[in-house]
Amino acid sequence: MAITTKLSDLIFGTPISNIEVPEHLNRTVTTGVDFVDSAMGGQGFTPSSVTLFTGEPGSGKTTMVLTIASAIAKKNKGKDAICVFNTAEESLFQIKKTVNRLRLKGDFLTGNSTEVDDVIAGCRKLQEANPGKQIFLVVDSLQQMNGTHDRYGTGYRSDSLVLEKILTFCKETHAIALIINQVNKSGKAAGSNKLKHMVDAHMHLGVERKDVDFQGCRVLETQKNRFGGCGHIFFLELGQRGFKEVARVSASNF
Repeated sequence: MAITTKLSDLIFGTPISNIEVPEHLNRTVTTGVDFVDSAMGGQGFTPSSVTLFTGEPGSGKTTMVLTIASAIAKKNKGKDAICVFNTAEESLFQIKKTVNRLRLKGDFLTGNSTEVDDVIAGCRKLQEANPGKQIFLVVDSLQQMNGTHDRYGTGYRSDSLVLEKILTFCKETHAIALIINQVNKSGKAAGSNKLKHMVDAHMHLGVERKDVDFQGCRVLETQKNRFGGCGHIFFLELGQRGFKEVARVSASNF
């Protein structure tokens, strides 16, 4: 019997012995930002994976994902991976001002849509124009995206529907997605717990307020990762030019 490598061939009841993992899924995509790659198990992001990125208000979520987008673009220069940053919150002029302030040099691609179907369609066009290149999609943020629902039509606001569409796109095309998920006033991720279970990984950016030595530092931690290790905490200073690593410790020490 033929080995199965395409998701569309995986009918219910397919023997596990007939499933062969495509070679490119055994590779990972490093961002070039050491503390981010280390937080994701040391190897960066796995193709077809979707990561939720939460953080306290003012912790620097947008600064972090812009830094990642720029680093990927600078590291790859369009040869192996293409990074697309879609902002559904700020205008592209605001994003460019932040990029200038941070002095980011990677020339990542941009989008300014609130419709997830349009974002996915744009990514598919990039894939067609750049066969063999890894697509890395960054979305800011999940709560500002709309989906097209079979029953309710366009402009339907549903976090789980938007996330499901991005997940399906990534699993079908092996694209990578990093999505900001806002938090509520209590500091917990907005939306239902279902969102965390849907994704492959979850990174969180907090602000240290108790430890005197690290007070005010941003705290980066991967709280879930299906494709790599977790358990390390990174203390980062956030200044006018972005993040600087101060220390990293194992969560087992806490």
